[in-house]
Amino acid sequence: MKDIIRLLLALTLIASAAGLILSQVEMATREPIKEQRRLQMLKALGAVLPAFDNSPDTDTVTLENGVDKKGRPVKVIFYRGRKAEELVGAAFKVIAPDGYSGNIEVMVGVKPDQQINAIEILSHAETPGLGDKIAQSRYKDGFKGKSLTNADWRVKKDGGEFDQITGATISPRAVVGAVKKGLEFYRDNQEKILAKGGQQ
Repeated sequence: MKDIIRLLLALTLIASAAGLILSQVEMATREPIKEQRRLQMLKALGAVLPAFDNSPDTDTVTLENGVDKKGRPVKVIFYRGRKAEELVGAAFKVIAPDGYSGNIEVMVGVKPDQQINAIEILSHAETPGLGDKIAQSRYKDGFKGKSLTNADWRVKKDGGEFDQITGATISPRAVVGAVKKGLEFYRDNQEKILAKGGQQ
């Protein structure tokens, strides 16, 4: 009986010490991880927005865009880029849920005239050598200068003007559809997105 009590005490002390160490490690790494994520976000924003001199990650507008499958509101954050205090564009993330291998997350940069400045593929699980070509510059560059009014938002195989990838039409079709929906939401809420003021 005494051996069992000693064993329980030893295990309790070990578990407590491990918990304390883990909490200290988490506290020590929280800020560096947060800063790393911020730098990654700024890199993505720099890739899709026209040249800016502010910090778009702190100049944001958040809007609700429907609800998810669990009935929770879906929030879209618009990151606003400025140069000499003049608004040069806004960037936002869209998710294509119908990629070949799952969700495709895309950052879209839009100028105030509703034309796309650039897109960046943030994450995907598409097939290497096929669907993953959506992340190549050659594919992404096809979106530059496009808007809801000057493009047919379908892949060429469907009669539109966006390139598909040989042997992998599903991935490009998903990206085109998600970007188009994002542009529609941007257009419908442009006044709120571009309104003067800081974070909302």
